[in-house]
Amino acid sequence: MDDLHDLFMSYLTVERGLSKNTLEAYGRDLARYLSHLRSVGRDDIDNVARGDVLLFLTQLKTQGLSARSRARVLSAVRMFHRFLRSEKITKGDPTTLVESPRMLRPLPHLLSQGDVEQLLAAPQGPAPLAVRDRAMLEVLYATGVRVSELISLRLSDLNWELGCLSAFGKGSKQRLIPLGDEALAALADYLQTARSGLCKDSGEQTVFLNRSGKGLTRQGFWKILKRHALSAGITVSISPHMLRHSFATHLLENGADLRAVQAMLGHADISTTQIYTHVIRERLRQIHQQFHPRG
Repeated sequence: MDDLHDLFMSYLTVERGLSKNTLEAYGRDLARYLSHLRSVGRDDIDNVARGDVLLFLTQLKTQGLSARSRARVLSAVRMFHRFLRSEKITKGDPTTLVESPRMLRPLPHLLSQGDVEQLLAAPQGPAPLAVRDRAMLEVLYATGVRVSELISLRLSDLNWELGCLSAFGKGSKQRLIPLGDEALAALADYLQTARSGLCKDSGEQTVFLNRSGKGLTRQGFWKILKRHALSAGITVSISPHMLRHSFATHLLENGADLRAVQAMLGHADISTTQIYTHVIRERLRQIHQQFHPRG
């Protein structure tokens, strides 16, 4: 079945244009599924039945995978079988009547506007790394981009005339996002005073560079964020995605249109963006409960 695995991964890469991280996740999930099929004697993909898929999901649950993780794996398995059927490699689809694991969608964690201000003020001084960090945090909060989009940002993605940046999200879809005055100022300061001190190659196009003059990794940015959160006195466990959540929630709290926030976040489905309206309702409920005399 390895040849089917490779064929499917080629399809995802070439025709679906999925990101590297998404492709790696699909590859891992599919390899785990095919290993399960071999363990139960299903060497012929045409012989795979609904029961084999259900047994696989049961084993994942026994191994401690959350409902969300099992749903993600099932999504990869579904796509795999649909691909095989569309290519006329198989006649049936054993996942057709398999229900996705039910899960409660947790509300995203976010920072208060006060915490965000403290975080943005944390990088201090004229040192190139401090100026870079200040610009990265301002851009992340101003635009709500994913950390993968931030660290892959190129000089050509910056539109100074419009005050926007171009982000390439999931499925290589491009979107324009306004930067705002504070982020533009921090970004201009970094490019004019600090980037040249980090850059080792005049042909390097990545905007945010590390000490070696190369683009940052996600792990590298995460460490930078945690260090500045600590110095800002933020005690909650912080992640880059929390700034994305905060960006969306603070926009909606201040009256932004849900569709506009959806466009800036790059969500294909409006229901994904609506989770932030639930966050606002929950916060209002907590405030009412805490301060109203009959709460």
